[in-house]
Amino acid sequence: MTARAIVNYYVAGPQDLSVYIDPDGTAGRVDSPELQPVQVEVEDARSGIRPIFAQDSLAFRHSPSAVFDFGENAGWHDDYERELEALLAREIGAKEVVIFDHTVRIDDPDSTRRPSRNVHSDYSAAGAHQRLRDILGDARAAIWETGRFGFVNVWRPIGKPVASAPLGFVRPRSVSSGDWLPVRLVYPDRTGAILGLAANDQHEWIYFSAMAPNDVAIFNIYDNSGLAPIAHSALDIVDDRTSKSTRTSIESRTLVRY
Repeated sequence: MTARAIVNYYVAGPQDLSVYIDPDGTAGRVDSPELQPVQVEVEDARSGIRPIFAQDSLAFRHSPSAVFDFGENAGWHDDYERELEALLAREIGAKEVVIFDHTVRIDDPDSTRRPSRNVHSDYSAAGAHQRLRDILGDARAAIWETGRFGFVNVWRPIGKPVASAPLGFVRPRSVSSGDWLPVRLVYPDRTGAILGLAANDQHEWIYFSAMAPNDVAIFNIYDNSGLAPIAHSALDIVDDRTSKSTRTSIESRTLVRY
């Protein structure tokens, strides 16, 4: 079963590509370079496709959480992070997990963190190694770099099933190396390096329809052993007649040692 969706690809140009997050201290503002809206066919994983993390850089799992309130009070962090550590150990063989960010996104114009509607992966190789040092410090990072490590995200709906702006993925086997574009990610206090994706009609899109709070997507952002990064974006489903209740989700960013 497939759906049609609009996604926004990056466009190569004569200038370096940069995305500015919260420029001038304006929370929630994102200034992006030119993006190209494209209608794509998206295969629904509910139809029987079962992506395998070790091959596809993506897995969908049923993983209930005891945490229901992901509010600004950080009291839920310890319990939820223990769940994530157990999940990543079980599902991808993580031996050590460092969880360094939780981002709650609400698909509402007034939200300071809306779903990302640009096709990207969170780090370039250089950006991943720099982020490794930012998080662990030079000495510990150097130890991690002697073995296999990666950045892995875990995404979960909050409160109710996702009825708008579901998260979609481009299967790595369908991406050519030339499709990736380097993009600077500029925050008020630091600059990172991500990968944007340019349009290619060979891309194979996949999503899991009506994901509920007991469902998670586990996906690879960077792996120093060669597992491919996976491009992802919120999808605007075309001719979707289902409920348009506001999507709320949490994306947890983790550093994993195998």
